[in-house]
Order: sequence, then C-alpha cells, then structure tokens
Amino acid sequence: MTVLPLDPGSPEPPFEQLRRQVATRAASGDLPPGTRLPTVRGLAEQLGVASGTVARAYRELEADGVVVTEGRRGTFVASAAPAGAPEAEQAAADYVAVVRRLGLGVGDAVRLVEREWNP
Repeated sequence: MTVLPLDPGSPEPPFEQLRRQVATRAASGDLPPGTRLPTVRGLAEQLGVASGTVARAYRELEADGVVVTEGRRGTFVASAAPAGAPEAEQAAADYVAVVRRLGLGVGDAVRLVEREWNP
C-alpha cells in the first residue's frame, strides 16, 4: 500500500491525515476490500512517525468499519461498505435540516462539524 506523505505543517494531526487517506482510498476502491495494510510498526517507519500515530489511525478506522484487525494476521480493508453508511447519510440530512432551520450557512455548518471532529 502506497501512502501519500503526511504534511508536518498541516493543522490536521498526523493520525487524522493517515485515517483520512486510508478511508478515502477504501471508499473510492483504490484500496479494494481484503487489502492487507502494512503493520503498525512498518507503516510508522515508512512515514517517519511514532507507532502510536499509526495505531490510533488504525483503531479509528476499525471503529468506523473501514478496516478489520484479525490479530496476528493483520489489518485488512473491510469486505463491505461501512455498516453505518446509510445511517451517516441520514445523520447528515438531519443536520442540514437543523442548520438551515437555524439560519446558518454552509460555511458555518462545516466549521461546526470541523470543531467537533477535532476537539
């Protein structure tokens, strides 16, 4: 798996940059279901970050249903779309309805989401 380099100057933490890259590539099919991801230690070396950074990204990806960890066998891209995808779409629709009702614009709504995403 080729990972794009992390941007040390980004305000986005390295674990989130990695999480986002893997999630985006899995959703696009660039990382097909069943693809084995590098070990935590191996990917940390490749990226020049601490093992804990990669471990956190993998934990969050697993919590989101993007990857599955099978003990010593490794971490793999999940075989199906995340179970919460329709649920996430409904949550987004509900959120948009609320912010519109409150008179907020798209920029304000996005800022609120970003603030909650990275508290």
